[in-house]
Amino acid sequence: MGGTEHLNIQREGATLVLTLNRPEAKNALSLPMLVGLYDGWVEADADDSIRSVVLTGAGDSFCAGMDLKALAGRDTGGEQYRDRLTADPDLHWKAMLRHHRPRKPVIAAVEGYCVAGGTEMLQGTDIRVAGESATFGLFEVRRGLFPIGGSTVRLQRQIPRTHALEMLLTGRPYTAREAADIGLIGHVVPDRSALAKALEIAELINACGPLAVEAVKASVYETAEMAETDGLAAELKRGWPIFDTADAKEGARAFAEKRPPVYRRA
Repeated sequence: MGGTEHLNIQREGATLVLTLNRPEAKNALSLPMLVGLYDGWVEADADDSIRSVVLTGAGDSFCAGMDLKALAGRDTGGEQYRDRLTADPDLHWKAMLRHHRPRKPVIAAVEGYCVAGGTEMLQGTDIRVAGESATFGLFEVRRGLFPIGGSTVRLQRQIPRTHALEMLLTGRPYTAREAADIGLIGHVVPDRSALAKALEIAELINACGPLAVEAVKASVYETAEMAETDGLAAELKRGWPIFDTADAKEGARAFAEKRPPVYRRA
């Protein structure tokens, strides 16, 4: 299990927990953090015993966006990771889930600030929980910048376009309740309980058939922009083989025998 000085990786049963760990800078994205994130996504995909991932932040923030000084490797010890970025110039986009979609479900547990690059990375997650004092927003236009982490493409596909454009063009902050009202997040919970709620959801996912879970997630994203007839055909192609798996048979037996199923990814 990897990790860096700015990214903690730990296991909670079948869930991999990735914690942005730079609380003194509101978990602004640094090069060590990006390298750790990328390695975490790779580990989650490679390890079949991992069935879900929770992404959260240490301290009182989720992520306040990109720290450009840190990305340049200054003042944070990031120089030791420069060779990783040189070897894969796309690493930071993969780390932020712009150019990579993990095959396991990813649940975001947000407390405090989740703004700029934090809100952009949030859009790459699948299920989202936030403490009631959390703050969201894409502040880039207020600074004369462009939200290049995918928001002009993804946000309008995840929430109504009028809300997406308001968020993108005003650069104003949004409360957790506002974010839930427009569909950006799914749960608002008392402060400091977002991680517990995310782990609760992860446990529900972990109890399901892992092959089925991964196929369902893949189908949802694969068919999102398809015409209905094409999407239904793609769904059959991806979903029908699941019925022939040993896991599907185990699920049926367990139901009949009134016991928890024991899935083996087969």
